[in-house]
Amino acid sequence: MEIQSVSTSNFKLWSELELQEFPNKFVIKSMESPDQGFSISRFDGNINKLDGDEGSGSSSKVSTIYGVAGTIRLLAGTHLLVITSRKEVGTYLGFPVFRVTSMKFLSCNEASRFLTSQEIKDEAYFMTLLKIVESTPGLYYSYGTDITLNLQRRFKLSEGWMSRPVWKQADPRFVWNRNILEELMENKLDGFIIPLLQGNILKSQLSLPLCTREIKLKNSPAVITLISRRCTRRLGTRMWRRGANLEGDTANFIETEQMLEFGGFISSFLQVRGSIPLLWEQIVDLSYKPRLNIINHEQTSKVVERHFNDLLQRYGECVAVDLTDKHGDEGLLSMAYASEMQKLPNVRYVSFDFHHSCGNSNFDHLHLLYDQILEDFEKQGYFLVDPERKIVAEQGGIIRSNCIDCLDRTNVTQSYLAKKSLEIQLQRIGALSPSESISTFSQDFEIFKTLWAEQGDEISLEYSGTHALKGDLVRYGKQTMTGLIKDGMSSLSRYYLNNFQDGVRQDAIDLISGHYTVNRNGPSPFQYNGFDSISYLPVASALVIGGLTVTSITLNQAGRSAQNFLSSVVCAGLTAGLMAVIKSNGRQFCSRPRLCGLF
Repeated sequence: MEIQSVSTSNFKLWSELELQEFPNKFVIKSMESPDQGFSISRFDGNINKLDGDEGSGSSSKVSTIYGVAGTIRLLAGTHLLVITSRKEVGTYLGFPVFRVTSMKFLSCNEASRFLTSQEIKDEAYFMTLLKIVESTPGLYYSYGTDITLNLQRRFKLSEGWMSRPVWKQADPRFVWNRNILEELMENKLDGFIIPLLQGNILKSQLSLPLCTREIKLKNSPAVITLISRRCTRRLGTRMWRRGANLEGDTANFIETEQMLEFGGFISSFLQVRGSIPLLWEQIVDLSYKPRLNIINHEQTSKVVERHFNDLLQRYGECVAVDLTDKHGDEGLLSMAYASEMQKLPNVRYVSFDFHHSCGNSNFDHLHLLYDQILEDFEKQGYFLVDPERKIVAEQGGIIRSNCIDCLDRTNVTQSYLAKKSLEIQLQRIGALSPSESISTFSQDFEIFKTLWAEQGDEISLEYSGTHALKGDLVRYGKQTMTGLIKDGMSSLSRYYLNNFQDGVRQDAIDLISGHYTVNRNGPSPFQYNGFDSISYLPVASALVIGGLTVTSITLNQAGRSAQNFLSSVVCAGLTAGLMAVIKSNGRQFCSRPRLCGLF
């Protein structure tokens, strides 16, 4: 079967833009074609295409920007999100790919003087959320092509698809800024509409979300590319987005594609991960590991069915690999999941207790899982295109892996399966003999393992705020002392972020993704919140620290008199009581979302 070349007559976005700031408007135009551009009013946010000499006058400030990410309307007006700096991180099928390194909102909110006192408070909180959005990690894009479609879908598109505007080529599931592109679409500003993909965030200059490494096997160059695409349907932070919603969309759902380019051949292997598709929660309450709570709902079976029907339609046959523990809260959740999966005869469910089988150092024990799914794994295969751009093989199914967070255990497992698939592909195209594996080439194998470890770190940063745990298992196949210390620090960081910052971060995500819409005619989302954890937490912390300090001082003097001893006992009792009150009301002292519910 012949396919269209990926390099024919592609639609191209304007790559460098001039931003002119006037007292009454912002003007943005292409530096390559100055007659192409638009203006946005600083009073009402209305957008108009450039007409004649508009934008040719004297502006107060002129700067260069590298893209327009969209617009969002708050209480006082519109805010325009622009890309102020970028970094080229490699290429995708020959097209340069960039990582967003900084963004900025341009405010068109002259109506702010007409707000009520409550609206002024609300707008101030919304503006705080926009500041968080500006620092969103892991955003990638290309001016020359779409990067949200996997290779198999891309190569099977109808002729002429690549000549369409880039935003029309994209898979909407993976367009991070889809919600804020509406006004640009309505005004037909196709050359300025950049679909942003949230995925990997890699520090190496040779990396993409897309993390590309060139390896040499038998003196022939090969390029391995990892692309991770985060779904926006249930976007959020680690503790505030768990499980599925009623539509069957799961938290932390990511499509990961491993591409290989060697000797003119191009191949691709897809895997997906996502939270257990039940209705469940794990609300932070100051404890190190909050309890898991499975929500009994009449729609639970339908939720699971909707989720897997979507996967079957998109990817073909599906094997669901559950890596959770079989005891404690995880065990209860796993049992509930297994029970629901028995109702789906067209999906194979495989339970594999990762911690029991692999512990912290037995990475090779994953062969036990591999042996269980080997027949399905080989049947699903991979996508392969020969040097003449003919499709030689197609991937006919998907492995869906999950643990609780779908981060650490999941990444170790996916890297193992990716290695197995890569070896099969290299053997088929003649790069390896049937008796060889990539581990035969130690330097190349290190590159492969580092690639997957970095990918795991960056996906974890987006969801949990820290690097992945168990990274040593991917890099070295065992846990090291350095890795244990790093994992300990990451665990403490996760605890702090989950308890004291992620509620506000979740609000920022809900606002920019459209799960919450600002409505000036509706009630304030903050009007009925009687307990503000942000203001109470410092007071409680100060009281506990003060109590501990006074207790310590009185204990040092306790031996001098019975009165000092009694004082130390009273202070210790009061401090312990205060700590018990805080612990029992832990949820009230944690940062929590204020705009949207859990589902």
